[in-house]
Amino acid sequence: MREVLAQAAFQLFLERGFEQTTVDDIVARAGVGRRSFFRYFPSKEDAVFPDHESCLADMTAFLDAADGGDPVEAVCDAARIVLRMYATNPEFSVQRYRLTQEVPGLRTYELSVVRRYERTMAGYLRGRYADYEDGSLRAEVIAAAVVAAHNNALRSWLRSGGDGDAEAAVDHALELVRNGWGSGAADGEAAAGGADDEVVVMVVSKRAPMWRVVQRVESALGQD
Repeated sequence: MREVLAQAAFQLFLERGFEQTTVDDIVARAGVGRRSFFRYFPSKEDAVFPDHESCLADMTAFLDAADGGDPVEAVCDAARIVLRMYATNPEFSVQRYRLTQEVPGLRTYELSVVRRYERTMAGYLRGRYADYEDGSLRAEVIAAAVVAAHNNALRSWLRSGGDGDAEAAVDHALELVRNGWGSGAADGEAAAGGADDEVVVMVVSKRAPMWRVVQRVESALGQD
């Protein structure tokens, strides 16, 4: 039923627009009552992202089981779980991305979902870096870097209409994080790159929302 409702909702959003579609429209298309909708989705926004809850649960379970090895590698692998969710159904993912760009409320909702993934990664990393003097800071920085790298590559793929190898693009982006913070890098320092590598240093307020931090990182890297 959850899938039926989500499919009916998304079809209507594409046909009529998000703001013009009501919950009554959705349940009528699905052939169920209003109670059925709210049993599965607290709001219309949730119906646009029906797969994120299960994806977050999968990520949490994966990190709970990742009790050894390189913690940076573990969160990079966790990010790939999100990628696979998108890549499983490229057509739907591209349509959802385009819809999200058109509706400010959906963009805000998506950013809140991204923040939940980031908090999950940071929580895992704080446990792994508990013995470091700067463990909490390191966890937050690495989690933010993984999310920024993953989302930059993912959005480029979505903007292209789902063309190309999304996994290869995300792997390339995450390699930058692994080189800087993984077990192969110098402790506390980014690994030295080639002569043409550039380093971006950014200072933001601790109270700045994470979506603003990610936006500034993407801007500094010269990408939308």
